[in-house]
Amino acid sequence: MAKIDLNADIGESFGPWVMGNDAALMEVISSANVACGFHAGDPDVMAQTMRRAVANDVGIGAHPGFADLQGFGRRRLSLSAEELTNLVTYQLGAAQAMARAAGGAVRHFKLHGALSNMASENAEIARACYAAALRVQPDIILVVLPQTAMEPVARDLQANWAGEIFADRAYEDDASLVARSKPGAVLHDAEEVGARIETMLRKGAIVTASGKEIPCKIDTVCLHGDGAEALAMARALRGHLTGAGFEIARFG
Repeated sequence: MAKIDLNADIGESFGPWVMGNDAALMEVISSANVACGFHAGDPDVMAQTMRRAVANDVGIGAHPGFADLQGFGRRRLSLSAEELTNLVTYQLGAAQAMARAAGGAVRHFKLHGALSNMASENAEIARACYAAALRVQPDIILVVLPQTAMEPVARDLQANWAGEIFADRAYEDDASLVARSKPGAVLHDAEEVGARIETMLRKGAIVTASGKEIPCKIDTVCLHGDGAEALAMARALRGHLTGAGFEIARFG
C-alpha cells in the first residue's frame, strides 16, 4: 500500500482570536506545522497545540514566518541573511521547547507564507533559513516545495527533506503556486481536489493549472486549516485517498 503524509498549518490562533478547528483537524492529519508566534500563535496556543499533537500521535513541525501578525505572515519583508538566521533560530528553539514540555519533539521544519514563497524563488533566502534550522537540529526534516529553488539548496546541504504539494492551491508551469490574487488560485471543490491529488500521487508529478506535468518527489500533502471549508476539505481528501488505497502516515 502506498503511503502519503497529510500536513496542516496549525496553532494559528492568537489570544481570544480563534483560527481554524485545530482539535478536529488533528484527527485527520498525520503531521502538524505549528506556528511559532511571529505570524500567528502565542505561547498558550503553542502549548495547547503541542499537547494535542502528542495526544493524537501527530508529527510535530516548526512553522516559522515573518514577524507580521497583522498580515498573517503573507506580506513580503526584506531581511538580511543574518536576520533570517536569527528569525529561524528563535522560532525553531521556541517550538522545540514547547514540544518537549508537552512530551513530544520537533521532527520537521516548514517555512510559512511569504517567507516560504520567497525561499522558493531565491536560493540564498532558502539557504539562510535551512542552514539556520540545521545548525539548531541537524537531523530535522525540511519540508520543501519540489522543483523550486528550495530543492537544490536542501540537496546541497545534504539535509533530510520531504517534498510537499498543496491540496487546495493551483500551480504555475514553473512549479510555483498561483498567486492568491489571481482567479482560481485557491480550490474549493473537495471532490475535484481529491481526484486531482490522487492523480498527482500516481503520476509522481505536480499537475499545473495548464495541465503541464512536472515530475517531482511527493512525500506530503498540505491541507490549509484556516478556511471556512478547511475541515470538510481535509476529511474529504483523507477519505478519497484511503478509498483509493493510500495509507495516511508520517513522512520520513
